[in-house]
Amino acid sequence: MDFNMKKLASDAGIFFTRAVQFTEEKFGQAEKTELDASFENLLARADSTKNWTEKILRQTEVLLQPNPSARVEEFLYEKLDRKVPSRVTNGELLAQYMAEAASELGPTTPYGKTLIKVSEAEKRLGAAERDFIHTASINFLTPLRNFLEGDWKTISKERRLLQNRRLDLDVCKARLKKAKAAEAKAALWNDEVDKSEQELRVAQTEFDRQAEVTRLLLEGISSTHVNHLRCLHEFVESQTTYYAQCYRHMLDLQKQLGSSQGAIFPGTFVGTTEPASPPLSSTSPTTTAATMPMEPSVAGQAPPGEAALCLEEVAPPASGTRKARVLYDYEAADSSELALLADELITVYSLPGMDPDWLIGERGNKKGKVPVTYLELLS
Repeated sequence: MDFNMKKLASDAGIFFTRAVQFTEEKFGQAEKTELDASFENLLARADSTKNWTEKILRQTEVLLQPNPSARVEEFLYEKLDRKVPSRVTNGELLAQYMAEAASELGPTTPYGKTLIKVSEAEKRLGAAERDFIHTASINFLTPLRNFLEGDWKTISKERRLLQNRRLDLDVCKARLKKAKAAEAKAALWNDEVDKSEQELRVAQTEFDRQAEVTRLLLEGISSTHVNHLRCLHEFVESQTTYYAQCYRHMLDLQKQLGSSQGAIFPGTFVGTTEPASPPLSSTSPTTTAATMPMEPSVAGQAPPGEAALCLEEVAPPASGTRKARVLYDYEAADSSELALLADELITVYSLPGMDPDWLIGERGNKKGKVPVTYLELLS
């Protein structure tokens, strides 16, 4: 019991002297041992790594789960070391509603049939999203959390120990300085000087040892960056796979709807029902993503392999011209295009090798390319 009381008193005394030293340093009334520049750079680099890791982690969590209530629920399950219950994705929920609507409104009607087709596509999109969230959580979020909850806590603990050793060292330096000042006045202080010098040597040894331990941990941040780089590549791969799957599902849906929309709305859709974008390659997620269309082709920019049309030499085909009503105003981007006014009637036709997003339009003696989406083909 007496030993414990003495230890508590000793710890309280050490804490008090550290607090006094720290306060005097803040007010410029005590000298402070400075760390070398390379050590300070390691500290700054570690702090920056920790701060950006936290921000990236939080924002990735928002990306994968936009619902804040769901994120809090998942956090609590994780802290309680319990399995997070399976949650229906927004796409899967939308698919369920569309299927139920089709069943009630009539699955054999055009609207009901389309609802069923879209519902199946949304279900596949929801399943792809679920796989992406699962993969990203394991390959990206978990390593970031492990760093913050493991390595960083160890680094923080050793840094606090280094701070205490540094304060103890500066306390010993101040004590020796006072003892030497008193020695100059009276020879009775020789023993105090020897004692202070011995304490300083011990404090310096402990500080140097702790500084080395902390330095090694801080240098390990480079290994952390390498690990996070690998995880980042895996995150990009999983995201690429997810978006490629979504594109394939929507491309299939677009083909299904395009094959039936002409029968439902005759004269409304013109041109081919095939998408203007190149089909996806099935070789790998990376090559798949590379073939995704970014923007529809522009009239003034011919696709690869398509020669630029010379409008003066273009003659309408003997058969295949149709009348079309302009749905919206359109301002020509260059001299190869024909400006349009809503509700006017023009003659349109296609030429071999033309981009399916465009037709040749004629109005009087004027001729030029016109976008298909601005037209309603008349029977």
